[in-house]
Amino acid sequence: MSQVKKIATREAYGNALAEFGESYPDLYVLDADLAAATKTGVFKKKYPERHIDCGIAEANMMGIAAGLSLTGVIPVASTFAMFAAGRAFEQVRNSIGYPNLNVKIGATHAGITVGEDGASHQCNEDIALMRSIPGMTILSPSDAVEARACVKAALDMEGPVYMRFGRAAVPVINDTPDYQFAIGKGEIVREGTDVTIVATGIMVNSALEAAEMLAADGICAEVINICTIKPLDVDLIVKSAKKTGKVVTAEEHSIIGGLGGAVCEALSEVYPVPVYRIGVRDVFGESGSAGALLAKYELDGNGVYRQVKNFLA
Repeated sequence: MSQVKKIATREAYGNALAEFGESYPDLYVLDADLAAATKTGVFKKKYPERHIDCGIAEANMMGIAAGLSLTGVIPVASTFAMFAAGRAFEQVRNSIGYPNLNVKIGATHAGITVGEDGASHQCNEDIALMRSIPGMTILSPSDAVEARACVKAALDMEGPVYMRFGRAAVPVINDTPDYQFAIGKGEIVREGTDVTIVATGIMVNSALEAAEMLAADGICAEVINICTIKPLDVDLIVKSAKKTGKVVTAEEHSIIGGLGGAVCEALSEVYPVPVYRIGVRDVFGESGSAGALLAKYELDGNGVYRQVKNFLA
């Protein structure tokens, strides 16, 4: 079997910014002294006059991005998710969300796969924080192909967008000729009849791996890739829930306030069914390799498989 291609979504993010710099002459990229890690350095090398290093001052960076947007340019503010959503929350809320400005936030190093940097840098709360801001669009791509599509879609739409990218290299699963992306639309990546697994980000790959193992046990799992967490594709999720009768959510994020919360809120109002949430279970992360952490917190394929089996039992 040929080796599966793996690329970090942050790599695809940086490459996409550099790629679109020519066709979007009004694109400006801001960073908080992390251009090498967030990969905005690729854009900086190509368009140095449109890259602004704001230093280790993330809150100030969001204010600068807000001001730039009022001049007609498209600012993309980049830093780690912990700092973009956590440290700068007030500025994102009051300076970007409240006036509904055309600012894009590129948040890298999200989730526990930040790895050895440990709990202080592993942001498992950012989706919950950004979901609470009215009018904020939230994108969480599953691989490098989808990450590029997210950047393009964010640049093309008007209004604030939070884009969530990871540090670790992950399998490319959307490299197909018929792949299409639209904000607000989910995608069934595997048809099934016994249980629906609604996944986002790198957990889409884990869900697909789990579905293969479940199939060996005679369980037919439907897997839905939800890249746009807000606005959520409620119609697709409800349609699948009506078919399978049971729903599992999977995210590299706290089970509180993230994809699992969004799906439960939607289903409870429209079509209540049993739901089990897979994610970080109200604990802080710890230092370790990305693979070891995914295994410990049962977010790899084996972990998702075991949890779905227990839920169905």
